[in-house]
Amino acid sequence: MLPVFTQAIPILTKIEKAGYEAYFVGGCVRDYLLGRVISDIDIATSATPSEIKQIFPRTVDVGIEHGTVVVLWNNETYELTTFRTDGEYIDFRRPSEVTFIRNLHDDLKRRDFTMNSIAMDKGGTFTDPFCGKQAIRSKVIETVGSPRERFHEDALRMMRAVRFVSQLQFSVEQNTYHALREHAPLLENVATERKTVEFEKLLIGKGKEQALQILIDTSLYKYLPGLKGKQPALEQMVKLNIEPLAIDEMWTLLLYLLGTTIDHPETFLRQWKLPVKKIKKVTLLLQLLHHRLQQKWTVETLFDAKLENAIHTEKIYNILQQHDVLKGIMDLKKQHSLLPIKERQDLAVRGDDLMKWYDKDGGPWIKEVLQIIERAVITGKIENEKVQIREWLTKCNLK
Repeated sequence: MLPVFTQAIPILTKIEKAGYEAYFVGGCVRDYLLGRVISDIDIATSATPSEIKQIFPRTVDVGIEHGTVVVLWNNETYELTTFRTDGEYIDFRRPSEVTFIRNLHDDLKRRDFTMNSIAMDKGGTFTDPFCGKQAIRSKVIETVGSPRERFHEDALRMMRAVRFVSQLQFSVEQNTYHALREHAPLLENVATERKTVEFEKLLIGKGKEQALQILIDTSLYKYLPGLKGKQPALEQMVKLNIEPLAIDEMWTLLLYLLGTTIDHPETFLRQWKLPVKKIKKVTLLLQLLHHRLQQKWTVETLFDAKLENAIHTEKIYNILQQHDVLKGIMDLKKQHSLLPIKERQDLAVRGDDLMKWYDKDGGPWIKEVLQIIERAVITGKIENEKVQIREWLTKCNLK
């Protein structure tokens, strides 16, 4: 058993000594069976939140109304959730109530997909009432029980299914696939933030082309922010070798392919409720991409872009040109390394120097003169040396 599990075994042992059951469940068990990196450990138990808090001295209530308590153990945090059944679902997303139970089988029965409905005890023995291990061996995503019921309970499960296609490179079981197509409109009931989380995970998975094709074929894309009526752009994206692209690069490529069919890139990105920092980054990359499609990098454009953004842009450019994604990247790095300065802070002069030389108070003129100096240095007209810069300014009679 992996260290990530063995470190948590004392928690299960302590719960069992108190007279309750406890198991590893969900994604950590699935990823263990797949040989994937495990990021979080989830534990399900027959003990109620109040009973867990009696067993462990250090806990945090994070979702106690749904049976979840965080246990602090050996400088690690573990989420423990009580076995439960869900009441009637409201707004196609959340149960109206949850009932704590003592039965593991019924807890696994309420989960989304069979591959996520496997429990493992501290000895490594699996409880798999819905044949999740077989689904993993077959690389199939299928719901526990009726896909119609699972998607009506929580419409976000449809996006999770497609996201898993991208992450795991699995296929969707036939009945589950038909239910995706039939119940796609239910996705309108899901909060944008939740859809964005799933979509971004989809965009960075190794099976993203297949996943995007499913979004198209099932019409799920119509219920994602700003994508209704944008099938041609998505189909263009699927035809490209997008697997090597990272998340900001994927957003930039999508914006480029959407082209004039959207009014403003920022407006489209805000519909997804992305962070302002990411919106600014992607908008900048889109501007750089349009410039790169018109001409090669110059010392000025490379300096303005910064190396990281230039590399992002070059990768997207290569994908659009159907080149190897890393074509020209080493030359770009070399070209950047030869720049005499990498950013304005590297200039040998400061605003204080200019105010002293010109005997003037500060103001917008300082930024303008620094930009002129900056351009002269990076294009090799002058060296980045204070005396030379002052002499050059005097010769140019800049005021």
